[in-house]
Amino acid sequence: HVCTIQFIYTEGTKHKTKLAMPKAPKGKATRENKAIHPYSRKAAQLTRDAHKQEKKEKQKTEKALRLHLIGEKFLWFQNQLDSNKKEYSKIEACYIIERYLHRFDSELEQIALLNSIKGRQGRQHNSRENVIKQTIERETLLYQGYGLEIPDIINSKNLKIFREWNGDLKKLPHIKTRKISIKDLTCTKETKSESQQDEQMHESSSVPEEKDEEFLPDSLLLDDNDEEEEESLPSSSAEDVLEDS
Repeated sequence: HVCTIQFIYTEGTKHKTKLAMPKAPKGKATRENKAIHPYSRKAAQLTRDAHKQEKKEKQKTEKALRLHLIGEKFLWFQNQLDSNKKEYSKIEACYIIERYLHRFDSELEQIALLNSIKGRQGRQHNSRENVIKQTIERETLLYQGYGLEIPDIINSKNLKIFREWNGDLKKLPHIKTRKISIKDLTCTKETKSESQQDEQMHESSSVPEEKDEEFLPDSLLLDDNDEEEEESLPSSSAEDVLEDS
């Protein structure tokens, strides 16, 4: 605390007067620099708060990384779209996914070329190569199993929304997705072949069969004269048969 000095001048003489010191506030004095016992409840509370804050930061980082990977994936599919198509079939979506699974082929070839040069000690870009191979393996298993999640390009309305996306990660929840697997490719081909066979069978059954008279036996063909002779023959009754006997 600062002490103030007041000078009073009276009748040509100078008197020095000291003012009183201000009183300290009532209550317990705060001891900020006091050491905390490591096994006290205060130390445990501080440890829990630190772990909670660390967990929040980790979740925030993982979420940002996941959104970044999804954004790169969606941008790749957006660059593969044909501006003249209003919607895609499942077969066309499977073809795009197969190109997506081979998107790292050129990079892997460059890494293999660098490692094949003589005189280099150790493998170059080994960690990057392992990450690429693990990513391709995981995506291939998803595509061959339950399905790989991609932007919904089969529905025309969802495809239009996906075309208008400008790459903003905050707008990713507005983009609808769909899981496509290799089973959709085979099933679609089988159903298409079955429908073609059904159409061919229907066309063949709809044509009536024509029978020519020349292939019928002569015994089944009757002339007009034969019909007149049959009408002119007398009919024999039962009484005539008894008289003859």
